[in-house]
Amino acid sequence: MKIEQIHHVAYRCKDAKETVNWYVDNLGMDFVLAIAEDRVPSTHEPDPYMHVFLDAGNGNVLAFFELPTKPEMGRDPNTPVWVQHIAFKVKDRATLVAYKERLEKNGIPVLGVTDHSIFHSIYFFDPNGHRIELACPDPEEDAMLAKLDTVKWDMLEEWSRTKRAPKHAEWLHKREFEKV
Repeated sequence: MKIEQIHHVAYRCKDAKETVNWYVDNLGMDFVLAIAEDRVPSTHEPDPYMHVFLDAGNGNVLAFFELPTKPEMGRDPNTPVWVQHIAFKVKDRATLVAYKERLEKNGIPVLGVTDHSIFHSIYFFDPNGHRIELACPDPEEDAMLAKLDTVKWDMLEEWSRTKRAPKHAEWLHKREFEKV
């Protein structure tokens, strides 16, 4: 048995219509499906919801639930805001920069371009407070991924023992950390 792919990833939203419009207008996603019920199909609990689905490309679906009867959504106060995020791949650096310009033109603060060596990213927040990353591959991505592949198990083992960052791939963010 093996998983074929992600069917969809679901998050909570504050307002389904605002969320759909934001992803359509800012990231060019297509709105593909809406489901609404007064009861939850899996638990049969009475709780009205709106479930919306957006096409994130290549069969990847991003979904959101609006839950009007539940307390306002929050985030885990023990997890730094930069940890939990949704990352989407874009074609190349020119596309990444074009998205950055579009988002900033629409009044959305953008962090980056951040150099991760194997890819380059920008970061921003959707209207629900979810952190979004857009990433484009580096032209040398394949060679760097091959290099990282040779050390992944050693790095994991060392981390598991020490809980300190192994140095096997410290070259990865060297350029980014040298920025002043």
